[in-house]
Amino acid sequence: MPATLTRIPLCTLDDLPLGLGRAFKVGDTPIAVFQSRGGKVFAVDGFCPHKGGPLADGMIAGDQVVCPYHAFRFHSDTGACDQPGVCALTTYPVEVVGGQVYVTVS
Repeated sequence: MPATLTRIPLCTLDDLPLGLGRAFKVGDTPIAVFQSRGGKVFAVDGFCPHKGGPLADGMIAGDQVVCPYHAFRFHSDTGACDQPGVCALTTYPVEVVGGQVYVTVS
């Protein structure tokens, strides 16, 4: 049976500082949500799969999240890492409707 997807309201767009992340917990799932300086809003796993760095504390470089522990970069759309042999992050669909930020999780 396919997993049920749920759209969860997280915060307002004004709650996301440009170029920085915020940590959220959706059920038992830690998620890092970012708003790029260009206005793109995206969500990824809350922790780096390499050494567990808290990704919401990382920076954004273009369309990538930079882990605060070892500067590994993960693409915001695919979750792919720029380092060979490091597994990708899970990315989560995000919608902004009327200034409200929603994330979809299973």
